[in-house]
Amino acid sequence: MTAMASAIVPESTSSPSSPRPAITLSKPKKKRPAVKNVKAIRAIRSLFRSFPILTPTCRFHATLPRCSRAADGHIKGATRATGTLFGKRKSRITLAIQENPRGVPILLLELAIPTGKFMQEMGSDHLRVALECEKAADKTKLLEEPLWTAFINGRKIGYGVKREPSETDLEIMQLLYTVSTGAGVLPDHMTDAVEGETTYMRAYFDRVVGSKDSETLYMMNPDGNSGPELSIFFVRV
Repeated sequence: MTAMASAIVPESTSSPSSPRPAITLSKPKKKRPAVKNVKAIRAIRSLFRSFPILTPTCRFHATLPRCSRAADGHIKGATRATGTLFGKRKSRITLAIQENPRGVPILLLELAIPTGKFMQEMGSDHLRVALECEKAADKTKLLEEPLWTAFINGRKIGYGVKREPSETDLEIMQLLYTVSTGAGVLPDHMTDAVEGETTYMRAYFDRVVGSKDSETLYMMNPDGNSGPELSIFFVRV
């Protein structure tokens, strides 16, 4: 896999006592509908955080869609989005999707796999993350679903849970808003003595909407060669 170049964040020289940067991220163009049952969503999040991180044993057998690339290496009919994977090395990794690098994330999804382990998985030729949820009677938009079953290269890793951006999440997005593609370590004041330093990987994704029940994000190689390094599939069944 093509190694991603480390990006230098201007704020990386900040000391722990330095003031946090002002948050200037813009909100998404379309306001997301309010969550109808806040207590239920909080209960799901609390339950998810109590789950241990287990060695995966199950396998995902669904047939995942293939992409058709244009001559420039991008997916035909796709829209561009910015994706960031970040977290402290020993804690669960978070996926953030933004419509543009200066916007508030339209999706924050926490996965039941340590950040350090996920970054190791990125050493494979092509990493496939599949997120599956069940259809319900309501008309919830696909990326508004609160709970997902997560698979990496066919192995079940546990669950993924959607959450709202915290102050720390917004600070990280603010620090990285000038970074289009790169990977590295965030400033020292985001390091935890137990869970380790906060690392990130950030890139442009081609976003393909298959239907109201399926959507895919393809992270393309920066040098435009063979194809995506990372594919993330959202499927409602």
